Amino acid sequence: MQVYRASLVVLALLLCTTAHAEPAALGTLTLSQAEALLLAHNHGIQSAERMVEGLRADRISAAQRPNPTLSLGVTSISVERKPAGKYWDKPLDSVMRLEQSIERGDKRELRIRTAEQAIKSGEADTSEIIRQQRIALASAYYDLLLAQDKERINRQTVALYEKSVGAAHLRLKAGDVAPTELARLQVEAARASNDLRQSQAEQEKAQIALAYLIGAEKQAAQIHASDLWPEVQALAGLDLESLLDTRPDIRSAQARVAFADARRAQARALLKRDVSVGMQYEHYPPDARNTVGIGISFPLQLNYQYEGEIRRAESDYSAALEDLEQVRAAARSELGRIRSDLESTAELVARYRNELLAKAEKSAAAAEFAYQRGALPLLDLFDARRTLRSIQLETAGACSNYAKALSAWQISMTREKL
Repeated sequence: MQVYRASLVVLALLLCTTAHAEPAALGTLTLSQAEALLLAHNHGIQSAERMVEGLRADRISAAQRPNPTLSLGVTSISVERKPAGKYWDKPLDSVMRLEQSIERGDKRELRIRTAEQAIKSGEADTSEIIRQQRIALASAYYDLLLAQDKERINRQTVALYEKSVGAAHLRLKAGDVAPTELARLQVEAARASNDLRQSQAEQEKAQIALAYLIGAEKQAAQIHASDLWPEVQALAGLDLESLLDTRPDIRSAQARVAFADARRAQARALLKRDVSVGMQYEHYPPDARNTVGIGISFPLQLNYQYEGEIRRAESDYSAALEDLEQVRAAARSELGRIRSDLESTAELVARYRNELLAKAEKSAAAAEFAYQRGALPLLDLFDARRTLRSIQLETAGACSNYAKALSAWQISMTREKL
């Protein structure tokens, strides 16, 4: 765990130093740079780290032994007459008592064990938050990359229609096209402009979502994803079962079981009575000028045997065991779902890139060539353009889904050292 956290911190320091020092770098933001900013500035991760700091402070408190108690008192003070002479010679009973509580039943050791298990659970929770935030970051990053692709595709479509409308004006003056054909082109150009504005709004939302994760809310408008879509990769054969126990969510659940077990032992230790040992010095002139004494006290467990605390601790321990099995089942299901998503999206990306996109581009190019020479009706040109734009957007969407699934798989496959 410590090695893993140290490596993440080093990555954050190395990458974030350049990425955060120059706000302009957000304009060419890579996913690795975004991860460095995430580790350094993400609100959820920082909150989890503060929680672990608090648990470490609890460990210090748990290791402390009870403080001794010093009591000072004066009795036998006469209310009828004022004693004569110096204070030390007056007939007053002056008592000084020092008392120390002694814990039995290994209570201190059990407190330390409980606190240490809480720290382990907190550290594993932090690692799980980091894992989840990294997956959320990859999703937000590729959402932005997809929005950028949509904006680029729609901008190209707008430029194409603007060019066609300009050419149609010239042809209308020459009598080569009818006014209705120009009107249809203008309508399609307006629709393309609407699509472009919508894609720009989607890009702005994606920038805001990514900026929140990396703590750059004020510079959201500057963020531009610069990575390319990842290439389709073959899945390596892994034993998912052997990977489960290295996951931070499962290690956290295991630490909670150990924590509950320590609390159960603490509850049982309450049956072991603590004792208080005291030493006393007493000064009472003139007869007993200086005397000492010792004493011991302990509670009598006559009315209550801590049944409630013990039964509650047993219940918490059983609940922790059940929670561990539930977390393990959820992790197993999540890995299977991610792998299924990765395999299906990989096939889809390959089909779009290798077949559909090339055919759509070829068909659109042929339609443009034929329309310019009057060999193709305008409606067929519209159909070819719409088909190409649709395939381009679907290809970008498939690439985005594959990139998200690949990132989730790679992050989930990372083995942490126990």
